[in-house]
Amino acid sequence: MKTMRTVLKGAWVATAMAAAVVTAAGTASAANTDVVTAAASGAGSRTFALTIDDGPSPTWTNQVLDLLKDREVKATFCVIGDHARQYPDLIRRIVDEGHSLCNHSMHHVNPTTQSPDQQRSDIQEASDAIRAAAPGASIDFYRAPEGGWTDDAKQYAASQGMQPIGWSVDTEDWRRPGADAIFENYKRAFQGGGVILMHDGSQENDRSQSVEAMGRILEDLSNNGYYDDRPAVLG
Repeated sequence: MKTMRTVLKGAWVATAMAAAVVTAAGTASAANTDVVTAAASGAGSRTFALTIDDGPSPTWTNQVLDLLKDREVKATFCVIGDHARQYPDLIRRIVDEGHSLCNHSMHHVNPTTQSPDQQRSDIQEASDAIRAAAPGASIDFYRAPEGGWTDDAKQYAASQGMQPIGWSVDTEDWRRPGADAIFENYKRAFQGGGVILMHDGSQENDRSQSVEAMGRILEDLSNNGYYDDRPAVLG
């Protein structure tokens, strides 16, 4: 188990470093437009990809980051540009602690309600806000707010080197049904190599249930021999 964790951590770091070099050089290659719902190791593997939406929030993101550090788990944070602009120190902490960044739009507006130009502007503005907070940071993924995928959003994100990612496990923590219900939603849906959806934002929402349930989910995954991974990136 220790060897497998070391290998996965090494692969994560190597991937992140390669992406950072590409971003810094300004030559990010286009990603695939397919919406990914599996970890990089593939469906059926002994891995999971934890994705955390709608932050950063000074209350909840810090608690989530503390939990992840304690459990030695890396996650993918799908951040909103407005919040990145308000709390740039949290974007830097996410990056500094080795987690991946995902563009979750500037204003969290469902792309299906926007014109193509509005969709592209919303995505680009969010990337600009994230990079202003953490210059040179690699933004490897894009997730459409509310899962409102359009061809325009997928194509523009992919053209900017961001792989569209969905999820295979909706814990429904955004409903705030209680930590027990969040945990049971995960247990019913999770299969090896799955992408887990949870939330740390926004500041006006109480995410204490999410933090509590996340600790239990990570403990269950560890006890059952699963290791953290990133969502897949399709070439």
